[in-house]
Amino acid sequence: MTGIRPYRPSDRGAVADVCVRTADAGGDATGLLSDDSIWPTVFVLPYVDRHPDLAFVLVDDEDTAVGYVVCAPDTRDFEDWFHDRWWPAHGSKWPIPAAEGDREGGVLGYAAARRAGAEPYGDTHPAHLHIDLLPEVQGHGWGRRLVETLLDALRGRGVTGLHLVASADNAGALAFYRRLGFEAVPSHAGVQAFAMNLRTPPDVPVKPPGGESRRA
Repeated sequence: MTGIRPYRPSDRGAVADVCVRTADAGGDATGLLSDDSIWPTVFVLPYVDRHPDLAFVLVDDEDTAVGYVVCAPDTRDFEDWFHDRWWPAHGSKWPIPAAEGDREGGVLGYAAARRAGAEPYGDTHPAHLHIDLLPEVQGHGWGRRLVETLLDALRGRGVTGLHLVASADNAGALAFYRRLGFEAVPSHAGVQAFAMNLRTPPDVPVKPPGGESRRA
């Protein structure tokens, strides 16, 4: 039965596969780079290694991951760790290609340049996420449920804000995030960033029968 559960180390290969098969603006990126494993090494595996407790998977009838949401609760801390420890250990085997405009060079250049403070919205909305689902499980509400599962976990930790960055070419994803209540924020060329406030809203003043305002 399809459902959502916390990530397990045994899901590592399946989430890496989902990442590759959705990395081309939501489409299959298999074969686009010289090594398919570049995609998950940049976009999903560091998250499940660093914060496995904030990773949730959508599984099929055989308990195989067919979608996931992963998160870093503190972007500054995560990006410093990625720059200082993760990428030197896992990315050094892929030199950045010299060809200007090369797709692989863009991904590797982005990974090598990641560090705290690179994205200004990380200060006001400290957590960030990545979410991907295989095409066969899209359009059934599972993406929303994955995000809601993560939001509950983040609010339980007192995280005050969340952001994400999507390809500007991925029209379906852009519409999806807007439907979930994310607000578009100023972004770099080629991408669109979204942010969400996770602070508990203040009590709403209501009027008792006598007409005097009080707090609910």
